Amino acid sequence: MENIRTGTLLGMGNPLLDISATVDNDFLERYGMKPDDAILAEEKHKPLYEQLISEYHAEYIAGGSVQNSFRVAQWVLQKPNVAVFFGCVGVDKYSKIIEDKARQDGVDVRYQYTEEVPTGRCGVLITGTHRSLCADLGAANHFKIDHIHQPANKKLIENAEYFYISGFFLTVSPPSILEVAKHALQHNRWFIMNLSAPFISQFYKEPLMAALPYVDLIFGNETETEAFAKEQGWETDDLKEIGKKICKLPKQNENRQRIAVITQGQHPVLLIQGDKVEEFPVVPLKLEEIVDTNGAGDAFVGGFLSQFIQKQPLGVCVRCGIWAARQIIQRSGCTFEGKPDFQP
Repeated sequence: MENIRTGTLLGMGNPLLDISATVDNDFLERYGMKPDDAILAEEKHKPLYEQLISEYHAEYIAGGSVQNSFRVAQWVLQKPNVAVFFGCVGVDKYSKIIEDKARQDGVDVRYQYTEEVPTGRCGVLITGTHRSLCADLGAANHFKIDHIHQPANKKLIENAEYFYISGFFLTVSPPSILEVAKHALQHNRWFIMNLSAPFISQFYKEPLMAALPYVDLIFGNETETEAFAKEQGWETDDLKEIGKKICKLPKQNENRQRIAVITQGQHPVLLIQGDKVEEFPVVPLKLEEIVDTNGAGDAFVGGFLSQFIQKQPLGVCVRCGIWAARQIIQRSGCTFEGKPDFQP
């Protein structure tokens, strides 16, 4: 662990203040949402956030997919500032809460600030063991490429060996994604992405397919992977076949094969390279142990990356991802405490 440099891992994403609360199905229906939805807020969703705060004992968590993954990776690593995070926030009390929380968890956050709009928020609606996300990106949507051109941030990019960007960020700044992707290619660094949500494959197909040739490692869960396959016109819902096809899509860096990692809840995690598929069992938790599945996917990525940047075998990376997701599911929100006890 000592040999891991600070700033080894750099990510870009949407910093959001998660406002998390347990609600009933009527609440979901009132806002036209389904269990396990992940949507962007429309006008009709605007009152949802205040309602969660005033009526439902909501909790605040420094959220957003990449920031969550990095907080978990930092927890596993137990060495601060290995992960650097770029994203845009507002100049308000919420950005202060997010920054304090993220730094407490060891993430070196380098936010861009905008005075135009408030810090982004994500309503996390928990119904039983399901969670639905409604994101109002706010300031997160205002990330500008100038941020990565600032000399201090440029240095951070040059220093990093691994880059991780969520599919969600395709809705914000594709030019920033492509610039970092090309840098990674030029310097033979790892460029890693996540399919993030079915709507990304459906409505942001063009920027996704522009970024994909640079992607060395891609994450997705079963619904995201199936949505991707459907948009590609692949006539199969066999995740192993889809994973193989994703691995074989055109790729810029020919020094390494693309790797696809597909999670499917309590079913085995699929690790796919070329035509080779490995399955890693997930030991299911008892129903009473599951508190909140929100952040399980982000936690999986965080656990995986914590080992991956230490050049551990892929099997160890997957097992750590599964371990991290199990920890998070047993708590409310993407939170953790104590010393991690993962054994490679």
